[in-house]
Amino acid sequence: MGKNTKNQILKEIAIESASSDGKCVARWNNQVVFVEGLAPGDIADLRVIRKKRRHLEAVPERLIHPSEIRVVPFCQHFGVCGGCKWQHIAYENQLELKRQLVIDNLERIGGLSLPEVQETLPSPQTQYHRNKLEFTFSNRRWLDHEEILSGDILNRDGLGFHKPRQYDKIVDIDQCYLQKDPSNEIRNAIRSYAREHDLSFYDIRRKQGFLRNLIIRSTDGDQLMVIVQVGQDHPELQNLMDFIRGSYPDITSLQYVINNKGNETFFDLPVQLHSGQEYITESMGSLKFRIGAKSFYQTNNPQAHRMYDLIRKLARLSGKETVFDLYTGAGTIALYLADSAKQVVGVEQVPEAIEDAKENSRLNGIANCHFYTGDTKDLLEQEIINKHGKPQVIITDPPRSGMHVKVTAKIIELGPQQIVYVSCNPATQARDLALLDHHYQIKSVHPVDMFPHTAHVECVVLLELRK
Repeated sequence: MGKNTKNQILKEIAIESASSDGKCVARWNNQVVFVEGLAPGDIADLRVIRKKRRHLEAVPERLIHPSEIRVVPFCQHFGVCGGCKWQHIAYENQLELKRQLVIDNLERIGGLSLPEVQETLPSPQTQYHRNKLEFTFSNRRWLDHEEILSGDILNRDGLGFHKPRQYDKIVDIDQCYLQKDPSNEIRNAIRSYAREHDLSFYDIRRKQGFLRNLIIRSTDGDQLMVIVQVGQDHPELQNLMDFIRGSYPDITSLQYVINNKGNETFFDLPVQLHSGQEYITESMGSLKFRIGAKSFYQTNNPQAHRMYDLIRKLARLSGKETVFDLYTGAGTIALYLADSAKQVVGVEQVPEAIEDAKENSRLNGIANCHFYTGDTKDLLEQEIINKHGKPQVIITDPPRSGMHVKVTAKIIELGPQQIVYVSCNPATQARDLALLDHHYQIKSVHPVDMFPHTAHVECVVLLELRK
């Protein structure tokens, strides 16, 4: 293939497998080809859109023979919206693909010798399973080909999700299958009100406009938090908030943020309470967790409950152990394990998360959890060890980037008998496990599906100190 490769058609290419970013993998002339929108087992003509040094990127040109694992996508926005990229694959096959992704990452990246990897733990719900969604307002909604050809474009304002690889385009969402009602109704009502009252939707290129972002959080107990983020104070702000409250009086917490920064993060900004209370409360087993506007909480609560049960089972606590919970977040895992351990020490660098953890500890009457704020690599020092002793068990649930090399070194120095490593990114988990491999043996590997219809997979690995 020469330099002029764009738009070249690759004929009758068999799709072999899936990759962790939701794409599929094929081969042509000994080159790897990554392609979106297909399924393993498909045979299709592909159109090359990009040539990299070691691979090609392509899009489907014509599906010749569909895979046996294909199903009809249930969402009208499939293929355009950046979420739920695997909904055209049968759910049982999604679970198989996720298990294989875990195996491929741990073996190829980590060079690890694995026991039999368990089947992927399925999510109890495959639709309406998320308890938090963030929608973006934009004055540059994405237009499909038919709409462009018609020339009948009356309004470019949209409220929805980002179009993949087009930061300034928003796919206007009518019906989303990720969060239960009244999430769709609230979003659509706010968009209609904004259009009717000529409220400006944010222009991401010019960094100007009024309406920026909408967050809807819900609980299994039907509590609701709605947060509206705006680019500036505006005379219509209170009218909008009054409209939301009047239309949906059952909202537990209605809040807003004034954000004139260049991005939508608001952890460094004040959140204003319009009405209701400042938090919602979620239950997990006998525990209750208060969730504020800035709180981190697992977005698939029923599946998180099952995963925490798995963590507790793997840790095999007798009530006599000191447990360190690294990257504890709001302390959910620490608090869940507290009744099975002598004490649990949680460390986390986000101060607001630690405040949530302490508040949830008080809320549940748990006295044997101790939480510390700071960088994990700096907190595992002698002061904490002198106060609480060395841990017999470490639970670690780091961000996607994995653990700092100093953290893995400190874990080895502390020498706990068991480590339960929870990861949302098996690639960085593989790297960290390779660093621990000389001292710790992998005893079991458990993929967990927290995000149905995506390529994302959680992985829980049990390690034991080598003798």
